[in-house]
Order: sequence, then C-alpha cells, then structure tokens
Amino acid sequence: VQLQASGGGLVQAGGSLRLSCAASGRTFTSYVMGWFRQTPGKDREFVAAVYRNGYITAYADSVKGRFTISRDNAKNTVYLQMNSLKPEDTAIYYCAADTGTIATMKLGGVDYWGKGTQVTVSS
Repeated sequence: VQLQASGGGLVQAGGSLRLSCAASGRTFTSYVMGWFRQTPGKDREFVAAVYRNGYITAYADSVKGRFTISRDNAKNTVYLQMNSLKPEDTAIYYCAADTGTIATMKLGGVDYWGKGTQVTVSS
C-alpha cells in the first residue's frame, strides 16, 4: 500500500490542523492505521492509531484530549485532527499502516510508512 500524507503547515500555539493520509489499493480495511512524529535527533514516536473498524483508538499520553484520529474506509483515508497545538508538537508527522494490532504498532511494528508532512507550531 502507498500512503500520501497532507495537511501540515505552520500554526500558532493554541491553533488547529488536520492531517490526512490517503492510501492506495483496495485492502485499506486490512490495516491498522496510525500516525507517528519525529524531531531532529530523536527517534520516531507513536502519536495515535485506529483499528480497522474505526471504533478502537489509542493515543500517546502527550496528545490525549487534544488529538483525534479517525478513518473513512470508503475513502481509504485516515485523519488526525490536532487541536490546542503546542510548540512541542512541532515535528514531521508520518502516516503508518500495519497488518498487526494497535499494540504492535505502538511498539513501532509498521509495515508501510508514508512520506512525512511538516507541522510547525510557533509560540
């Protein structure tokens, strides 16, 4: 599967952005979908994931209550709504797809990565 992320940009602290990730192919529902982020000099870190049916989600503690992940299986797209953004949310955000579970994705078990999209939050 090929993943194409979009929606990054520059926003002031307290603002919002919505990231989108469009997946190619006809097996979108085979994948747990998620988002990771990375800043220079640091490992890529888990942000959020959503199960195949869209009803089960998981979040990093640092984004709980501020970010919402969702998916539209009819459009082969996963979204990350980011509210109350903080400067520490600044990173390159990557879309991910995995045939395993949310638990394995949180540990970095990812089958496919998309190209990243830059999110910059100014103070």
